[in-house]
Amino acid sequence: MTRMTGGAAIIRSVIRHGVDTFFVLPGGPYELFDALFEDQDSGKIRVINSRHEQGAAYMAYGYARSTGKAGIYLVVPGPGMLNTTAALCTAYAGSAPVLCLTGEIASHAIGSGAGYLHEIPDQLGILQRLTKWSAHVAQPDQAPQLVNEAFKQMVTGRPRPVALQIPVDIAALQAEVSLLPPFAQAECLQPDPDLIEQAAGILGKAKRPLILVGGGAVDAGAELLALAEALQAPVVSHRQGKGIIDDRHYLSQTYPAGHRLWADADVVLAVGTRLKYPLMYWGLDDDIQIIRVDIDATEIDRVAKPAVGIVADAKAAMTKLHNAVERRNDKRASRKPELQALKSAMRKEYENAVGPQLAILDVIREEMPEDGYFVDEITQVGYVSWFGFPMYEPRHFISSGYQGNLGYGYATALGVQAAHPGKKVVAISKLMMIKTIITLMKKLSFEWVLI
Repeated sequence: MTRMTGGAAIIRSVIRHGVDTFFVLPGGPYELFDALFEDQDSGKIRVINSRHEQGAAYMAYGYARSTGKAGIYLVVPGPGMLNTTAALCTAYAGSAPVLCLTGEIASHAIGSGAGYLHEIPDQLGILQRLTKWSAHVAQPDQAPQLVNEAFKQMVTGRPRPVALQIPVDIAALQAEVSLLPPFAQAECLQPDPDLIEQAAGILGKAKRPLILVGGGAVDAGAELLALAEALQAPVVSHRQGKGIIDDRHYLSQTYPAGHRLWADADVVLAVGTRLKYPLMYWGLDDDIQIIRVDIDATEIDRVAKPAVGIVADAKAAMTKLHNAVERRNDKRASRKPELQALKSAMRKEYENAVGPQLAILDVIREEMPEDGYFVDEITQVGYVSWFGFPMYEPRHFISSGYQGNLGYGYATALGVQAAHPGKKVVAISKLMMIKTIITLMKKLSFEWVLI
């Protein structure tokens, strides 16, 4: 046991989980920041300051979405914490592992309504409604266990944001604290063998199989491609799934193309995706069977009950499903000519419908390295990027998902850049420098460009 403050107990416990970057806006409780800067001086960590709490939280989101690792931010309580809530709900929607560390007013004052600095009603309740899990550190010796639980909640099953708050008096309180080994992530959730066999039997006999992927399949690209090639099944991705299959591959198809393919599909395999738009708007009938694979059991039959629902890690499930399909797969001719023709036809439709926006994206794609990162925004160009900007690797297309946040992109891109200092990061925004717009207009021979 070592004597330390509650603030130091939190920071040192977080660092034990391999964290080397914190996004912050300093203030009270100062002991949290004191502990940060002590470790920064030793060279263990980077502390990146933001001018606004929202910026710190979005940086953590960009860091987490582009790496799959925990993005950590630290802000003051009350209005400071509230300023980060848009980023918290974005991390929740985007299934990103983000940890919010925040203070709280003194223990004796919580709930008093007396008007203490940074006091708001039920701060913990607010955090609990925006995160997967949140907790209050009531004593310094609780910090290591609660930090471990935070990491467990954040990365076990479906990744999502979590939060820890500590009152200013507890952050300053000295006590004997036993730091714990970091939480050791459990083995990935394996699929039910019987359900795998049932799904393989359906897929093996499918005449026009179709695969839809989302962010839950981001680490299963190679396994998905092997299965797709065996089935000659096109793979359709929306925002969070872009790049899981290289967009240059003939099997990789855009979301609008997926709408066309859906009409003739007899079996659809949905992996790590909410499948919201197809289920709610594209239409279901007796001629289509849905197989769903998701780490989150609540997603399996949220809109409609599938023929087969498999709760499992996507990578593990795709490995076993591919092996099972190979044993019973019908002989299949290559669909390469058909699917390449579909790509070409869709490209022409995009040019006719959104040519100016697509041309801007073409220039960005031409200039950006293959391993560069692209951060969209709620703009015309951003909308078109969801289907008109090719991606070659997973985690390289960063989006706010269904939250549709205005103005989130710049700070998020800073977090992406912090995570990948040697890579190129491009963010688009509603506000672009006039010189940049004029340059693009001249290069593309446009009289006017809507961004």
